[in-house]
Amino acid sequence: MQNEEQIFLEKIDQEIKIEPRDWMPDAYRKTLIRQMSQHAHSEIVGMLPEGAWITRAPTLKRKAILIAKVQDEAGHGLYLYAGTETLNIGREEMIDQLLTGKAKYSSIFNYPTLTWADIGAIGWLVDGAAIMNQVPLCRCSFGPYSRAMIRICKEESFHQRQGFDILLTLSRGSNAQREMAQDAINRWWWPSVMMFGPNDDNSPHSAQSMAWKIKRFSNDELRQKFIDMCADQAKVLELTLPDKKLQWNEKRKHYDFGEINWHEFWNVVNGHGPCNKERMAARISAHENGAWVREAADAHAKKRRAREQQVA
Repeated sequence: MQNEEQIFLEKIDQEIKIEPRDWMPDAYRKTLIRQMSQHAHSEIVGMLPEGAWITRAPTLKRKAILIAKVQDEAGHGLYLYAGTETLNIGREEMIDQLLTGKAKYSSIFNYPTLTWADIGAIGWLVDGAAIMNQVPLCRCSFGPYSRAMIRICKEESFHQRQGFDILLTLSRGSNAQREMAQDAINRWWWPSVMMFGPNDDNSPHSAQSMAWKIKRFSNDELRQKFIDMCADQAKVLELTLPDKKLQWNEKRKHYDFGEINWHEFWNVVNGHGPCNKERMAARISAHENGAWVREAADAHAKKRRAREQQVA
């Protein structure tokens, strides 16, 4: 066992991907299952706030783009569930953990989408934060996760551009449209900043994940990069970020920013956000209503295997 662990650590040090059949510590496997399944759950639950606006998109073009985006998110969930299954956990078990509240998903999706501008804010800020988090995962030490993230990040980059384009169009429109865009940014900014998780000193998994090269940057490093990026992009939109303490620090070569409301963050994570119950109710309903589809697919697969065995 000691020799196997040494080989594992040498692969990590040499940037050699860990594959499903390779020996790995139980803690490494459990960390990946927790992170990858949570990521998959977030993609699936994340379809809900945007899906609610498909029928209300202002133009046919916007509707088509939004439909494509929501379909992308479903695909991302599929890739990630499939990748997690290589760690010897079934998809049914993962889904059950989500629906029973045992597994978490990103707290950002427990906020409501009140106006069309919210779809723009989600694309620019939420997907922008996701990209900042996920691009380093393309170099994750676990092969299936790393490879899945390459395609996911390419698609997420389009999602961010779509959101920015919505906000840019609104910001160049009427006063009412500009106010709508600003209001959406005001409501989504701080939840997006919280997406990177607790400060490094209060993050129980971050240090070990970085040692195993599952993560490449700490929560605070990623959060700072995101804030620096958005502060400059907001100037193009000619809209403001709702942080009076946001200002360039010439000495640090980064933007300083205000205090994060961690009480709100943990309140939402623990199931008390504006839409926690609504999101779970929607997922449970969809799972129950889709039972017949899963049963039909299983029956079809069994018949096909039986026919193949007869032919053989």
